Amino acid sequence: MKISNFTKSMQFGIIITIIGASCWGISGCFGQYLFQEKAVTAEWLVAIRLVAAGSLLLLIGFFKDGKNNLSIFKEKRDILKLIIFSFLGMLVCQYTYFAAIQYSNAGTATVLQSTSPIIILIILCIKQKRLPNKIEFIAILGASIGVFLLATHGNINNIIITKYALIYGIGAAIGAVLYNILATDILIKYGVYQVVGYGMLISGIALNIIVKPWKYDVVYDLGMINALIGVIVIGTAIAFSCYLKGVSIIGPLKGSLIGSMEPVVAIISTVVFLGSPFEFMDILGFIFILVTVTLLSFKKEN
Repeated sequence: MKISNFTKSMQFGIIITIIGASCWGISGCFGQYLFQEKAVTAEWLVAIRLVAAGSLLLLIGFFKDGKNNLSIFKEKRDILKLIIFSFLGMLVCQYTYFAAIQYSNAGTATVLQSTSPIIILIILCIKQKRLPNKIEFIAILGASIGVFLLATHGNINNIIITKYALIYGIGAAIGAVLYNILATDILIKYGVYQVVGYGMLISGIALNIIVKPWKYDVVYDLGMINALIGVIVIGTAIAFSCYLKGVSIIGPLKGSLIGSMEPVVAIISTVVFLGSPFEFMDILGFIFILVTVTLLSFKKEN
């Protein structure tokens, strides 16, 4: 009976983690729809998403933990860490990711963002004043080849992807690195609903003051509302809740590997629902990046 219960628990954990990762991937598709069909900008969407999604996560946090969801504001040092994370981590990560989608598509942007472990590895090697080992070198080389194929389709004289898509895509990877580095301590101490919720809300309020999204001429029709729900509710509240719950059951190794489904889902959803064209060299580039990042995930855990 114990074995059966354990198996059922693991199956539930795997399923809910897959749902969480898939929701992140699908949210990029909703963002692409807004850029293509509703002519909104990354600045407008990120300003709206940060405030709405942050508020939603905080509501969940207060529902789960009550007044404990304010504990992050008890220590000045943690408040400073939260503010730094809000702008250098959350805002940079969110804006560069959606800007990359605006200038390319959800699949390409998500794959480029997924190279963040490679950047962390390079930083680690520099910090430790050492060369990459065999597996690390293969991962760096594979990811570099993947980015090269996406950008040029194998012809160094022919840039396929726009320069803004490439810059913002690599920026999204750097943003993801900053997001993880800056949030590590306070995430462990306070949990995702406080850190990510307040991080989104603080950076979102600041961005709203700058961007003034209420001055944009947008039409809130059914397509707009559904896509916003997809970005805010599915891509934030459901994604974070399911993924973190699943990882708590199956562990970080399986969680990180299942998390690599996010770019795969983003690619499939943009092709199926938005008709984004991908050529053979694009797919080959995706494969190089995803396989090498997965290889690095195995190495990091072992």
